[in-house]
Amino acid sequence: MVMPHHGPRPIEIAIVLREKVMLGVVHGLTDLFRIADDLSRKRLGVDMPVIRLSHFSDTGSAGITRTYDAIPDAIAEDVHHPHVIIIPPRETSSLGIEASAKWSDWLKGQHARGSILTSICGGTFLLAQTGLLDGRRATTHPPSANELTTLFPNVHIDVDAVRTEEDDIITVGGVMAWTDLALVLVRRLLGPAAMEETASFLLLQAPSREQRFYKTFLPEMNHGDSAVLKSQYELHARGPSGITVKHMAEWSGLELRTFTRRFHKATGCNPNVYRQKLQMEKARELLEANDVPVTEVSYAVGYADIASFRQTFVRETGLSPSEYRRNFGHNERFG
Repeated sequence: MVMPHHGPRPIEIAIVLREKVMLGVVHGLTDLFRIADDLSRKRLGVDMPVIRLSHFSDTGSAGITRTYDAIPDAIAEDVHHPHVIIIPPRETSSLGIEASAKWSDWLKGQHARGSILTSICGGTFLLAQTGLLDGRRATTHPPSANELTTLFPNVHIDVDAVRTEEDDIITVGGVMAWTDLALVLVRRLLGPAAMEETASFLLLQAPSREQRFYKTFLPEMNHGDSAVLKSQYELHARGPSGITVKHMAEWSGLELRTFTRRFHKATGCNPNVYRQKLQMEKARELLEANDVPVTEVSYAVGYADIASFRQTFVRETGLSPSEYRRNFGHNERFG
């Protein structure tokens, strides 16, 4: 949905500045939108800004107010509600949620007047506090997902998504996903040509990623079940190739059914899925590190059926083995 620029009033983008906000994200957003504005002015042949970028702060008794105009030659006296409001992450995502009531009320008021609300990483906590995410899909930084779900159970958290996007609300996951959000907003506000131009200038990839491209398997080891832990240690030492759940049960000293039940309780997934995730992690390592054929990678991690390997890899990562290597392989990263 492109929001065309009409008349002298620039499109207003507001960045929320709360206590302990991650300044690197704020400065990055500020620079990217300045660049998008400059490129768009040149392409359109206009002198006035097409974007007005402002920072908003809680100034105490005065409430939420504009404290800084990042593109100062915009028309300052024409103060309407922002087209878009961005909530960057803080150093601690959910710290002081109750103290954010003023922000929450302000965001709800701006949304009611037509502002698009967006959040980055832990900024989704504040957005969820407004109640506007209830019944909706949203994302956040994966390590914060469980806490967010506990605090706001009516929000449908999708940790595999780098971005969830609706007409009025956008959320993005990890801290560096701010680049995805910014480019999506440039596309919405100024059109796809402006987005491509900005991405090209900054050598950024146009938004099309998912968090599962980057998410690695972090096995639960701190569960206190010594029999299950013994099996885990053995599996990690030997590697998952050629190992069955029966082998894993034998290492634990438990009967198969008991082992399966206790393993799931301790680690959060059944033994076969756990072993499979380790296989896919090993496959990632091999695809990143060298150029051996995908068939050899499949055999190396215990898959004789290449089609089955590809299907499982796509399910776990969202990319085919060849696509994964193109994106994350040694040659791609180091030239």
